Amino acid sequence: MRRTLKQIAAEYGAVAVVVYLTIFTVVLLGSWAAVGLGWKPGSVGGGVGTFAAAYIFTKLTQPLRIAATLALTPLVARAYERMRPSPRAGVAGRDEPARPAVESSRSAEPGE
Repeated sequence: MRRTLKQIAAEYGAVAVVVYLTIFTVVLLGSWAAVGLGWKPGSVGGGVGTFAAAYIFTKLTQPLRIAATLALTPLVARAYERMRPSPRAGVAGRDEPARPAVESSRSAEPGE
C-alpha cells in the first residue's frame, strides 16, 4: 500500500509536520552552507545568489524529502511515544480510594 503525505499527516499529526520541517530546514541550511563555502552550481541558479540557489536546490529535492518524511515519521513517532511518559503514570492511584496506613508494629499474638 502506498501512503501519501496527507495520510501520514492525518495519522501522525504534529510529528509528521515536525519531521518534514526538520528535513526541509536541514536541506536548506546545508545547501546554503555548501553554496556559501564555494560550491558553484553549474545551472541558472549559480548567479542568483547564495540563498536563492540554496532554496532552488531545496525545492528540487522535494520528492526526496517527502519520501524521507514518509519513511521516518513512523519511526520518530514510535521513539517519541517511548520517551514520553505515559499519561497514567502521573495520576496512578487517583481513581482508587485512599487506603488507611498500616501500623508497622505487630500486635502480640496470644501465647507469646
